[in-house]
This record gives sequence, structure tokens and C-alpha cells, in this order.
Amino acid sequence: MTSTTIGGDARPAVAPRRRIKRKTVQTVVWFIGLSILTVIVLYPLLWLFLATFKPNAEFGTNPGLFPNQPTVDNYGKVMEGIAGVPMWRFFLNSFILAVSAVVGTVLSSALAAYAFARVQFKGLGIFFAAMIGTLLLPFHVVIIPQYIIFNKLGWVDTFIPLILPKFLATSAFFVFLIVQFIRQMPRDMDEAARIDGAGHLRIFWSIILPLIKPALITCAIFAFIWEWNDFLSPLLYLTSPENYPLPIGLRLYNDASSGGADYGATVTASFVALIPILLFFIVFQRFLVDGVATQGLKG
Repeated sequence: MTSTTIGGDARPAVAPRRRIKRKTVQTVVWFIGLSILTVIVLYPLLWLFLATFKPNAEFGTNPGLFPNQPTVDNYGKVMEGIAGVPMWRFFLNSFILAVSAVVGTVLSSALAAYAFARVQFKGLGIFFAAMIGTLLLPFHVVIIPQYIIFNKLGWVDTFIPLILPKFLATSAFFVFLIVQFIRQMPRDMDEAARIDGAGHLRIFWSIILPLIKPALITCAIFAFIWEWNDFLSPLLYLTSPENYPLPIGLRLYNDASSGGADYGATVTASFVALIPILLFFIVFQRFLVDGVATQGLKG
């Protein structure tokens, strides 16, 4: 073993090299493992993209990744639409529902969260526990009562049953998320504003709302994605094809009652419908990470 003498002290020079070599091996192993995991995760998306170029006859006969006879006819079929409704109409309906869900969910959840976190009133603990208890309540339990109510109001086959609940803070998950965020914030600014004569609405709008921006962005991202991919609720309340959002519109391409299943158009429509979600997540993923990371900070 070689050693280096400095000022009469003999220090081994091999140990640091062993440490560097061990770290290099660990880095290589982690890189290979993460690369394999990335390939596994992205493979379905890659298969979906390449399957859009397969003719309808190859589905079921060509299980491979690449098409034998590539074609772009599937994109033409999708752009033409189905059941007399163009594809852009499905996109527009989904966009209206998703944007309305984001605005309604963020606004109503923030107001409800402020009430639970900053306003003291009788029964606060009971109401908060009841709100959290709704997280354990399956959505299917309230389907029939809600449908009866909206049907008697004449709102079936309209967007109202899908949009109105979003403005009533019906999502306990988002309310709870923002409540925990607000509770981490000190009350000093609230008390200073109250001394200056500000009420709850002014405090909420001018002080609390700007400080909970990461939590609001996190809620907006999840609300947009969930509403864009929602299938059951539009299926219950919408009956006219011109009112269908994308998830229901995609079903028409694979509906045997409408003339048989067109797997090429189905796969292509699914991929086209996935593009807005991918772009939305790529653009806002930084805000999502910041919002989740900030949950661990104390005010």
C-alpha cells in the first residue's frame, strides 16, 4: 500500500480512490435501473403513437411495435369526426368542462379552506370532520340522488350538472390540501390587516390568496387532468353527441352499434386526446413540484 507523508504523517492514498470508485459504480447502477424503468413506463406511450400508423386490418394480426404498412389514413378519419360531430367539437366540450372545473374548484375550495383555517365558528371541528368523511364516501352512492335532482331541474343533457358542483367546494381533497397549506402560515399578517380594518374577504383576497399560489396551482393541475379524463359523469348526464367530451367521443369509434369497431381510428383518437394533457403537464410540472414541496415547509 502506498502512502503519502506530509509533515511526518503517513496517510493512505488508496481509501479515497476506493470511495470514488464505489460512488461511480453506484451511479452507473442507478442510471441503468432508472433507464430501464423509464423504458418500461414510456413503452405504452410509444406503442400508442406507432399504432396510429397501423391500418385497421393489422390490429389483432400484428402485435409488434412497428406497422407493416404504415398509413396516415387514421388521422384523416379522426379529423372528420364521427356520428356527424367533428373532432374539434369533442375537444371544445372537454376544454369548456376542464376550464370550468379549474376555475370553480380553485375558487370554491380556497374560500372553504380559508373558512376552516382562519374563521372560528361553532361546530368548526364537526363540519371539518364531516368534510373529511366525504373522502370515504364512494361517488357511486350519490349518483342516483344527484341524477334525480338534476333531472327534475331539467339540466340533463347540459353542462350544468358537470360544472355547478365544482363551484360548491364538493371536492374535499382540494379543500383539505389548501387548509393544511393555510394553517402553516403565521397569523401575524392577518392580525395586522384586521387592525387596519380589513375584513375576512379583504384578508383572503389580498393576503392569503397570493401566499397560497403553489397550492392553488397544484389543485388546478389535478382538477384539469381529472376533468379532462372523466368518463362516468358525462356518460350519465349527456345524451346528445354534439355535447360529448373527448372520453365519450372516443367510445363512438369503438362502438359496435354504430357500424363496427375501428381500432385504427380509436387508437389515433386516443393519442390525439392525450396530447393536450401531456402539454399541460409539461408546462405546469414545475409548479406542481413546487406546490408539493412547499407542503413540507413551516411558516
